[in-house]
Amino acid sequence: MKIAIQMDPIEGVNINADSTFRLAEEAQKRGHSLFYYTPDQLSYRAGRIFAEGHDVTVARVQGAHATLGPRRAQDLADVDVVLLRQDPPFDMHYITTTHLLERIHPQTLVVNDPFWVRNCPEKLMVLDFPDLTPPTTIARDLDTLRAFKVEHGDIVLKPLYGNGGAGVFRLDDADRNLNSLFELFTGFSREPLIVQKFLPDVSNGDKRIILVDGVAVGAINRVPAAGETRSNMHAGGRPEAIGLTARDHEICNRIGPVLKEKGLIFVGIDVIGDYLTEINVTSPTGIQEMERFDGTNVAQTVWEAIEARVLAS
Repeated sequence: MKIAIQMDPIEGVNINADSTFRLAEEAQKRGHSLFYYTPDQLSYRAGRIFAEGHDVTVARVQGAHATLGPRRAQDLADVDVVLLRQDPPFDMHYITTTHLLERIHPQTLVVNDPFWVRNCPEKLMVLDFPDLTPPTTIARDLDTLRAFKVEHGDIVLKPLYGNGGAGVFRLDDADRNLNSLFELFTGFSREPLIVQKFLPDVSNGDKRIILVDGVAVGAINRVPAAGETRSNMHAGGRPEAIGLTARDHEICNRIGPVLKEKGLIFVGIDVIGDYLTEINVTSPTGIQEMERFDGTNVAQTVWEAIEARVLAS
């Protein structure tokens, strides 16, 4: 197949951790050709969706991991699959790319489905499963946020469309910084904030479970660094091997059919203790760590699911 990959600049990826690189490597191994472009090079031209980019081959040699062909324009109607893999923030630039890619999908299969990527951002899709999640409020009104803190005491405050643990604050019972943080966030952004009850189980780790076409294929645990609340690997969290509990299977069995129905083929959910906290559909990570820990080749499973969808179309 002809595969186009929409991602952040490939030159700077860590080949031993980046999930998009691992997906590209596996696609190449399976005989597919690769075209790479960054999201700012996506355009609409007279009814067609084009990307300016490069044919690319990848190799597991850091610094020489991507060999680019001459820059050229690619009509995305002429490829079989587009991998939508740039990292958040989930801003209007990101949302615009989903509108453009929606014009070629499903004739060209976009993974994940751009309509549902746009309508199921990480911290919002979980609202469909309130019995699986910790107490949560989304608001831009300070009185509402204060009332939540009065009710729950120890809380976590974060930007609604953030990523990688950036801007995440724990405010315990004695903390008096809610007003200041509210002023800080609302001073540079018009977006709401999300607050959740703090889950002490995060000290044991924040589990990332990977689902492919709605089926759980494995997990890694991300343990916060000493003195940290955040367990994101971007924020210094340490990955470790872990299995799935009965509660994890219960959560996955509830949300899996919904993910499959929406064309969300590659998804990473976050579970702390018994609670679902995020459903990551934009650019989930963790597959290289899982492969090193237990040999599970998630990239192969993803491509098998994609190939089956293309053959069935």
